[in-house]
Amino acid sequence: MTKRKSGIERRRHPRLEQALPIRIAANGYDFLTSTQNISCLGAYCRLDKYIPPFTRIAVRLILPSIARKKEDSRVECKGVVVRSIDAENGGFNIAIFFNEIADTQKKKISQYISRFLA
Repeated sequence: MTKRKSGIERRRHPRLEQALPIRIAANGYDFLTSTQNISCLGAYCRLDKYIPPFTRIAVRLILPSIARKKEDSRVECKGVVVRSIDAENGGFNIAIFFNEIADTQKKKISQYISRFLA
């Protein structure tokens, strides 16, 4: 499901347009970048190095806490690159599908996103 012209999110798992710190490990390389958007099923981000589609990766994502005294929440899972596109300003935009994610980790992302969506 996608957004309609009215701007209402109709996806089963909505996406949040937000820059969150994300670490990606693939083929012996570590990348530290930030998301462009995220859902509990995947993320979209920009990298300086090309990672081909179908590459398996390890993902560590930081979800900032709203409460000052609470620690940020860490999400760790496995994923696969489903799309890798040349970015206009250099680098590559990649779409990641979280193919191995525990329900507890998925719930953390879902709860984080729900704080920002009406």
